[in-house]
Amino acid sequence: MTTDRSALIKRQVLFWSGATLVFVLLLWIFASILLPFVLGATIAYLLDPVADWFERRGLSRIVATVVILVLFVVVFAAIIGIIVPVVGGQVAGLAERVPQYVDKAQSMAEHFKSSRFGWILPDGQTNLKQDFAQIVSEGTGIVSSFLASLWSSSLAVVNFVSLFVVTPVVAFYLLIDWDRMIAEIDGWIPRQHVDTVRRIARDIDRSVAGFVRGQGSVCLILGTFYGVGLTLVGLNFGLLIGLFTGLIAFIPYIGSATGLILSVGVAFFQFWPEWPWVLVVLAIFLVGQFIEGNILQPKLVGASVGLHPVWLMFALFAFGALFGFVGLLIAVPAAAAVGVLVRFALSQYLQSEMYFGREVQAAPIETAERRPAVEAGPGVRPVAEDRTHEVIR
Repeated sequence: MTTDRSALIKRQVLFWSGATLVFVLLLWIFASILLPFVLGATIAYLLDPVADWFERRGLSRIVATVVILVLFVVVFAAIIGIIVPVVGGQVAGLAERVPQYVDKAQSMAEHFKSSRFGWILPDGQTNLKQDFAQIVSEGTGIVSSFLASLWSSSLAVVNFVSLFVVTPVVAFYLLIDWDRMIAEIDGWIPRQHVDTVRRIARDIDRSVAGFVRGQGSVCLILGTFYGVGLTLVGLNFGLLIGLFTGLIAFIPYIGSATGLILSVGVAFFQFWPEWPWVLVVLAIFLVGQFIEGNILQPKLVGASVGLHPVWLMFALFAFGALFGFVGLLIAVPAAAAVGVLVRFALSQYLQSEMYFGREVQAAPIETAERRPAVEAGPGVRPVAEDRTHEVIR
């Protein structure tokens, strides 16, 4: 019986390992065309609870799906129509102000060089204009070559068009059939493992939904807070910097650090020597970090997600390097799923014979009862009963 069970486990491990390998290989092969499908599936996953809520109120699944997608498209278009012109204007203004900032930085560097602390700067003439011009030239070359290689691909235009045409269609059909697909997949699970797989799936769903919906809310709140706060202070491009900081706030530490450096840098060039305003900009980010760490993250994301910041950053870099932009979209759900699977595997290992060693025969109870108390040594209670059979199964 033990031999048959071991052979069955080996066959299952080989089967599921092969299936996972084939899935990853197909994902890598078709990564260039998966973007609208991944976005459509993501939208359907996020809006499925809303569709279920409408169904409980008496609407059919099709009507609920149509209503949800129409509202989603209208709200998304309205946000884009309001924000894009404002952000575009601030980007254009930033491009116009950059030479002024470089001139001011040049004069400040020369003034600092002539002071008693000038030894900090390297010897030689400090010419930030030439350095900045060289950086801009190199950066423009890199961006130009990247855009050229991007648009030279025959799939570039197709992907761009399909992003706005195929994505809503995919989201519509997946949202209609979401519950049916879940039930169908549930029917494929081996019956002897159905309870375990369902429990793992619930943990993965809780982890992914908790992070995506919770962290998305955190990013939206932080972007609004930083954008409004920096704009009220009078910081140039405050709305642009605030929204950008909120957008990348899901990257631990990097998002907030980038926003802090950008805002304080712009404040330094704009307000100096009125340094209290620079401190006000710094205080806005410190307050934002306090709100995020002590209120938003615990309330909206919670500790049940189980995504360590280091693991999340590794997943973003790894999936981005392997699958490009599609990899960035699936990095967080994949990291959450892998985290749940690793914790499950570790719990199984800690309860297995591989951890405890081979099961041994428990000593007779009367032998333990006849054991003298003095053999236990001072300060140690004698073991009155061998409970190995209760611990190791």
